[in-house]
Amino acid sequence: MVVEVPPLAIVPNYIVQNKMLRPFRYQTGGTILAGKLAMERGWAINIGGGFHHCCSGEGGGFCAYADITLSIRFLFQRVPGVQKVMIVDFDAHQGNGHERDFMDDDKVYIMDMYNRWIYPNDIKAKSAINMKIELDVHTGDETYLRHIRRKLPEALDEFHPDIVVYNAGTDVLMGDPLGILDITDQGVILRDELVFQTVRNRNIPIFMVTSGGYQRNNAQVIADSILNLRAKHLIPHADDNNDDDP
Repeated sequence: MVVEVPPLAIVPNYIVQNKMLRPFRYQTGGTILAGKLAMERGWAINIGGGFHHCCSGEGGGFCAYADITLSIRFLFQRVPGVQKVMIVDFDAHQGNGHERDFMDDDKVYIMDMYNRWIYPNDIKAKSAINMKIELDVHTGDETYLRHIRRKLPEALDEFHPDIVVYNAGTDVLMGDPLGILDITDQGVILRDELVFQTVRNRNIPIFMVTSGGYQRNNAQVIADSILNLRAKHLIPHADDNNDDDP
């Protein structure tokens, strides 16, 4: 029911564990570690995670573990200096899992931009969103990026987080059968650049998870976006201070 693959009901548990749930757990651990590393180094990226339809009590929408919730709770409990966390969720779908988990928690601010006409349309969870941007089907780059340029600084001015969790779904890409938006490859690359630039210019740590995306080109777009962040020195490496670094 969680991953919406009915034949799994007759598959032996050890196969489900080894082939599906164990990889999910590795990605969940990566999200938790990314939060810790971001506080130490200023940024981190988990090439995976972003299971934003799973809450503490139940899974759904292909999401079996609430990695965003677990990471935030780890930060609050185990990492000094974290008292306020902002979730910036730009996956094409509403992030109802973390919204349900932090519905009454004023230490967590949620900014969510999503296609209003698709799954999950969780009305109750929407009440937890502090900065809500509902998009129409086939929204393109111009409108999409304009919202980010305008609303992300407003959210940061309003809340002043100690760290930002960025859920960077690529199911917003044109042609995605589930996202039904029309963002180009370059639009996604610029989106990620805008988010990192806006957050890091304020000296706020940020960590990114890659969330949903259901086309063959998703991995390439994610890779190109990360390379662009590196080229723009938005995810600096220790070698950036080395004059011999190419």
